[in-house]
Amino acid sequence: MEPQLEHRVTDSVATVVIRHPEKRNAMTASMWRSLPVLLEELAGDPAVRALVLTGEGGTFCAGADISTLRGSPEEAQGLAVRAEEALAAFPKPTLAAIRGHCVGGGSQLAAACDLRFAEEGALFGVTPAKLGIVYPASSTRRLVSLVGPATAKYLLFSGELIAAERALRTGLVDEVLPEGELGKRVAEFTRVLVSRSQLTQAAAKEFADGRTDRDEHWAGQARASGDTAEGVAAFLERRQPRFAWSVPTSG
Repeated sequence: MEPQLEHRVTDSVATVVIRHPEKRNAMTASMWRSLPVLLEELAGDPAVRALVLTGEGGTFCAGADISTLRGSPEEAQGLAVRAEEALAAFPKPTLAAIRGHCVGGGSQLAAACDLRFAEEGALFGVTPAKLGIVYPASSTRRLVSLVGPATAKYLLFSGELIAAERALRTGLVDEVLPEGELGKRVAEFTRVLVSRSQLTQAAAKEFADGRTDRDEHWAGQARASGDTAEGVAAFLERRQPRFAWSVPTSG
């Protein structure tokens, strides 16, 4: 089967699977191109309230398929950046579920997700120094925002791999799960995400990502939605809230 991105939507959670097992789920040019298109489709689906990105089998993503760099490295890097930015801009919560290698472009994609859960034994690396590639400025800034400048420099200068435990200590991942427990934990946590206020999540995502010009917009959305009143009423009545606000669909 050709390398591809597969997806499914179950219980309001979209799962996108990187599938290229012959090369440890390395991303081909076609896969980089298809990711923004798929994300736009899923963002516009009102049934989707959260997204999980993972790799087939025991590997998350070993990066870009190096054969794609033989022609125009700049073009290949541009495809990766566009995919990364599309993932970062996804308007609903995103979570990378990581097993095995999460290297190069794989780390780029994981860093673009809101959250990263990893299985023990996972390995992380940012490897442009092994190929003489200048890592994109936007990707560098995103990495620094996660792990700080010292760890970002360690990863970028050396290209060395770090274990999940160190990734957790430095903020590159949010949780590390024992072998065999990652799927269960991701399912459990995404159930929590889809039960919460999309209004809160969407506003928090923008604010946390540095947006500084939308305070009045979100205040207005909160007033018009009635979600706060519903949340308080549900708490006092000891029931699950029925939040009405949802992420607007384009078009």
